[in-house]
Amino acid sequence: MYTIVVNGKPQGPYTLEELKQLKLSPTTFVRKPGMDDYKEAHELVELRTLFGFAFPKFTPQYFASFDQRLMAWAIDYFLITVIYAVLVFAGFLLFESQKERIMILIIGGALIPLTKFVYSVFADASKTQGTIGKKLMDIKVTDSHAARISIGVSLLRNASKILSSLSLCLGYIYSFIDKKRRCFHDIIAETLVIKDRLV
Repeated sequence: MYTIVVNGKPQGPYTLEELKQLKLSPTTFVRKPGMDDYKEAHELVELRTLFGFAFPKFTPQYFASFDQRLMAWAIDYFLITVIYAVLVFAGFLLFESQKERIMILIIGGALIPLTKFVYSVFADASKTQGTIGKKLMDIKVTDSHAARISIGVSLLRNASKILSSLSLCLGYIYSFIDKKRRCFHDIIAETLVIKDRLV
């Protein structure tokens, strides 16, 4: 007998035959006698067979917390700013005109967020699945099946961060109530930020 979660509420118990009529999705939470907690339907062998779900090719994960993600962001910005400062210093050595130096400061300052955006797009879609900051925090960006994302998905995710920020940062605050710790841009791009379990 199986209990499922629908709209946040447990329903059942159901037999396998009854479940077949309900048309479960791979991510529907299911529990049966002997299980300590609910699992997603695609994690159970008999339900994969019954519904033809794909086998999850990943180990259980922790979803990265907001503070881990924030620290990764801060590390990336710090590294980019250090590089910017070195380049500005070099520019000051090359140019003596105050006007030229001011232009270097303005242009360089504007390039910091643009550099962070471009870097994140390619880094999140790379083999490491994240920037240096994410790597140091041992977290990575994945699709809904914990697989590597494409450049297109990474571009959509990073561009959507504008919406997360413009909504009075509600897009980020939402991660505190989402069961998978997703921000608005993760939901839009159908991505996750995960941390490997230690056990």
